[in-house]
Amino acid sequence: MALLLDLIGSALIGGILILQLMNMTLFMQNASYSSDNELKLQQNAKTLAEIINYDFRKIGYKYDSTSVLIAEQKKIKFIGDLEAPGETGSGIVDTVEYFVLDSTHATSTSNPRDIVLVRVLNNKDSIAGPTLGLVNIKFSYLDSLSTPTAVLSKIKYIKTELWIEPIETSDNFTTGKRDSTFTYWEFTIHPRNI
Repeated sequence: MALLLDLIGSALIGGILILQLMNMTLFMQNASYSSDNELKLQQNAKTLAEIINYDFRKIGYKYDSTSVLIAEQKKIKFIGDLEAPGETGSGIVDTVEYFVLDSTHATSTSNPRDIVLVRVLNNKDSIAGPTLGLVNIKFSYLDSLSTPTAVLSKIKYIKTELWIEPIETSDNFTTGKRDSTFTYWEFTIHPRNI
């Protein structure tokens, strides 16, 4: 009888240890996936910020009049020499427009909230890249005192806010729910030429 109780006790303790090991393995996999997911979100936000920053810094370059043509929350159109190598410049003043397309244009993503940021160069060359998880974008326009303005000629700073979510949603093994991770990225650009 004592031997039977020892076997049952050993099996019970062994089962508990195996369940703990499985739980720890699932937790480590979930933590690894979550960490990778957050890293991808930050990389996507950084990529979008670098693209926008590159163009916005050149607003008004080699152009003397009002450089910002349209200034809306989700749309901006401006003039500047974008392909100016060093001090010489290309000599061609470019017109650049950024706007967003709704989630129906976001392909190859399972996130139903993704939107597409479109860049149009000189009213003809349209580039609509991958969504990179972009779910919202907001442009704010500030004057020289950093107060919001709607007057195109008074715009000196452009504040951009990006909301990025994972392209592919996944289940969290620990909670059993869908992950709701996101990254918020905010930056203000002061184009030197406006």
